[in-house]
Formats: sequence, C-alpha cells, structure tokens
Amino acid sequence: MENQPKGRSRLRSWWLRLLRLLRALFRAAELRKRAYAPKPPADASSAPRLHPAAVAELKGAWKKLAKSASSASLTPKTKGVDMEAASPPGTPAAPISPDIPRPSALFLPFAAGGRNAVSPAIAVSGGDAGLAIVNRIRAETAHLGRNNVTRTAAYRDVFLRRRELHWALLAHMVSRNGGWNMTDLQGEWFPRLLGMEKRKATFRFLERSNALIFHDAYPQLRLYEASLHAGRSLFRLLPAFGVSAFMRPVWERFWRDRDPVPLTVALIVNEQHYIEERVVRNPYFRQHVLGTLFFGMQSLLHLNQIVFPYGRDGERLQLAGLVLDNFSSLHERIELGKGLYAILFGVPEVAEGAVRFARSIRHTGSRADYAPELFASARREAPSAVYKQRLAGDGLLQPGAERLYSPPLAAAWPDIPVEPPEPGDWFGRYSDPADYFRELSLPARFRMTEEHAFGLAKIEFAVLAAQKLGASPKPDEMSAGSDGEER
Repeated sequence: MENQPKGRSRLRSWWLRLLRLLRALFRAAELRKRAYAPKPPADASSAPRLHPAAVAELKGAWKKLAKSASSASLTPKTKGVDMEAASPPGTPAAPISPDIPRPSALFLPFAAGGRNAVSPAIAVSGGDAGLAIVNRIRAETAHLGRNNVTRTAAYRDVFLRRRELHWALLAHMVSRNGGWNMTDLQGEWFPRLLGMEKRKATFRFLERSNALIFHDAYPQLRLYEASLHAGRSLFRLLPAFGVSAFMRPVWERFWRDRDPVPLTVALIVNEQHYIEERVVRNPYFRQHVLGTLFFGMQSLLHLNQIVFPYGRDGERLQLAGLVLDNFSSLHERIELGKGLYAILFGVPEVAEGAVRFARSIRHTGSRADYAPELFASARREAPSAVYKQRLAGDGLLQPGAERLYSPPLAAAWPDIPVEPPEPGDWFGRYSDPADYFRELSLPARFRMTEEHAFGLAKIEFAVLAAQKLGASPKPDEMSAGSDGEER
C-alpha cells in the first residue's frame, strides 16, 4: 500500500513528460500546417440565415415567459402536468406539402406501457388521444434509445422522412462521431494509453451525454410528426416529456412558418444546456473524466474532432468538420454546434455528400464505416505486446499492412440501462439564451481531411512515446471482451 502513491506519482510524471514532448513537437507542426491551410472559396457556400423578424418574435416570447413564469412552473412535474394552458388546438399551420405521410403507420408499432408510460393521472389536453400519443412516443424513445447505434439510426430516419428538420441530420452526423469516440476506447490505441477503469468512465460520460440528448430531443421531433399527422399543433404536450419551456415558442413558430434555421439553433442551445448540469457538471464525471490529465490532452492531440465524411477525391477520403477545444465550456459547445450546422447546410457539396453517406453507410460505431482503407472492424491477428508504427501521411506505412482496429459498438461495449434524467428546467437559470441567436457564419476553415490525418498521427505518436517512456497500462488493463470487462 505504501508503494501505491509513489507508483501514481511516477505514472503522473511519465504523463507530464509525454505532454511536454508532444507539445514541443506538435506546436511547430501545427503552426506550419495552419499557415498553409487553404481557405474555402467565399462564393462556394451560404450559411443558413436567421431572419431578424423570427428572432425578435422568439426573444419577445422568451422574455415574457421568463417574466411571468415562476421557477416552480418552469420545473417539469412528475404528475398533474397542466396541458390546458396551451394555445388552442387549431393553431394556424403553414401549408402542408403533399408528400407528408398520412397513414396511421406514421408511428412505429411499439406498444405503450411499461415504465415509460405516462400516468393516467396526468391531465393531457385531448383526453385519451393525447395520452396515447405521449405514451407511444415515450415507448418508441425508450426502444430506439438503447445505444448509440439505435439512436443514430433514429435521427437519420426522421431526417429522411422530414427534410425540413435540419437538426435531425446534424444530430445523426454528430452522433456518429460519438459512436466512433466510444469504440476508440476499445480500439487499436487507447487501451495502450488508458487503463480499463478510465476507459469505462469515459465511455459512461459519452454514453450519458448521447442518451440524454436523445431522450430530450427525439420526442420533440416525433411530436412534430404527430402534429403533421393530426393536421394541428400538438406542442401543448411538450411538458409531458420534460422538455424545457424554452422550446415551446420555437416549435409553435416553426409550425407556422417551417423555417428550419431558428429551430435548429434553438435545439442546439437547448440540448447543450440540457446536459450541462446533468453530465458536464456532474461531480463523478468532473472527477473521473473532465478533470483527468488524459482529458486535458485531448485538445493537444485533437481527439475531439467532429468530422462529416462527404466524398472522395480519387481514392482519398474527404472530410469536413471542426475541433472542439474545450468540452467543459457550454458556450464553446453551442458555438461549435452552430458552426457545424453552417457547414452541413451551407456548403452544397458537404450537404449532398453527407446525406449520401448517411443513406448508404449503416452506422456501426466502427471507423471502418467511413475509412475502410485505414480501419478494420475485426482483427486479422491478436495484438502484439509492442506496438509498431503503421501510419505514414494519410495512409498506412506499408501497402497491405494490417489496418487499425476499430470495433463496432456491439463488440466494444454492452448496452447499459438509460437512467431517467434528473428533473428540472435550465431556462431562466442561465444567461440569456437569445444571445446565441446572432447571424450564423461559415467557419474560415472546415476542410478536415488533413487535420484528421494529422490527428491520427499524433495519437499514434502518443502511443509510441508512452511505450518508450514505460507509461503504457499493464497488459491485463489493456484488453477487453465484448462486454467491456477486463479479460
């Protein structure tokens, strides 16, 4: 027991030496690369536009809501939810296009009931019909929210049915990145950098964020589809799902004008606030994930890239996206989401390519989904105790060499029960969210092909350096079975 603190101190010293070495090597390379990075042509894109009239109306609604509502009324209730304080069911809607699905099969056939069912004690406007809608959406959300793969597919399916829901495509693409980050923890490199307990804690962090956003946002998307099916606004039912009061005026306006831009920005703002206290400020995650030395390395190694595969230039993969430098910053996460939205719907080749990718490549969680020339979802042979360099530039060092292991989610981690979210509404407890509704702009640099290759090279170098310094985890901490447990 006496040697344990010394061992931890020695390991921390190794990591600090590794950090200094990486910082010195990468700083020069990063500055040189950025100096020569090409800027996108100014006329090749048009960022989605926030119309001043829409923003002004929403700001007025939020101001009135914040003034008149007490903190108690802004907190979701577990029973006795007042659904009657809503606008009349016949709220005027924008003209409905002929391709809107009408049959009752609009809802997936999941039986209502179980622990996700709404108590009959809840006073739902519309009687049994309103109660049935809420129960059905809740059951469907639970069924499709089992893991990152099912959530990511659900977002895609919503977008392909309803192209005006821009956020659904953005959520699909970002959720793919979440899945890749989860499986990286059991892939080629991270078991050589982190012990199993740290990898488990990081997975729980990623999984909780992914699950809670889906739990909050998916019912909103499906309630919009239910409104289309009913031919009238059903957004009076939003409180039954614990949705923030912030979102009600946004959906009501979208119902009238079908302008996807303010809705998308509002969902970005809402979902990041939703996970702020439930995940980012959660004491367990702050201690075991966000406060760790490894998480601090992420900006340096650019492990937190969010990439959108959108095509190929010959044999070369083309990626667009951004890097999140500080996950702990609510403001930075929201601005990153807005930047990603501007890229995804403001650059035609990215928009078309991302939709093509989403339609044709099923999400498994493996990076082989988008780069099969670099990654493999199964190993050809057992990993060796000593890792040897495999990358050169943006490809393998030797043609035909074994690709980097990137398992599918099902082989990396088991499904874990999604615990109910902590109750409460963020609206009214943070700085004015209307500040985020300024004009969207396209990031100056969003081509990530080179950045992605450089990021992979940095991670590989970190593995080689940790190995050289003797800072790699012990072999029994490195390997894991499909259940995520040590072997």
